[in-house]
Amino acid sequence: MTASPHAAVHLAQLNVATLLHPLDDPRVAPFVELLVPVNAAADAAPGFVWRLVGEGAPDATALRPAGDNVIVNLSVWEDQEALWDFAYRSGHLEVMRRRREWFARHVEAHMVLWWVPAGHLPTVEEALERLADLRTNGPSPRAFTFASAHTADEAARQPEGARPSGATPRAATARAARPGEVPEPAGAVPAGDSPA
Repeated sequence: MTASPHAAVHLAQLNVATLLHPLDDPRVAPFVELLVPVNAAADAAPGFVWRLVGEGAPDATALRPAGDNVIVNLSVWEDQEALWDFAYRSGHLEVMRRRREWFARHVEAHMVLWWVPAGHLPTVEEALERLADLRTNGPSPRAFTFASAHTADEAARQPEGARPSGATPRAATARAARPGEVPEPAGAVPAGDSPA
């Protein structure tokens, strides 16, 4: 686990999920019913800082900046360990296991992590740009995943927009974790505003 060594930085995460059916479809009702309890658990989780919600809404499911059938989850955590613990060591994990009931399998990266100054609340545009960077160039200190984590120090040493020396652009794709490898949070069950 790569936690932030700095009190002055936090970890931001974006997760996108493509709905198989509209949110008001009965086939998605179990997911919708889980939104309130899972979001409440995220809000109360150690290390949780903030999550995106729609204006006057309890979650971000009505926001569709990545497409009409794509829901987004954007949140900020004190460090990577806090996000990991919520995603994989809480009731959130059980919801993630059901993600294929409600969401399409992604063929490209659907989740991205990056370090932000403490107190900074990332915009959706900023988050989507980080995801695009990961998809186009692969992991770097500026846009990474749990399996390809970078420290806050590494991010601070890399000028904004720069690629690490020797890095070549490539497409980052979602895939199942190999034995002994850290799994990625599924696009269908974003952490923080989970499971959507």
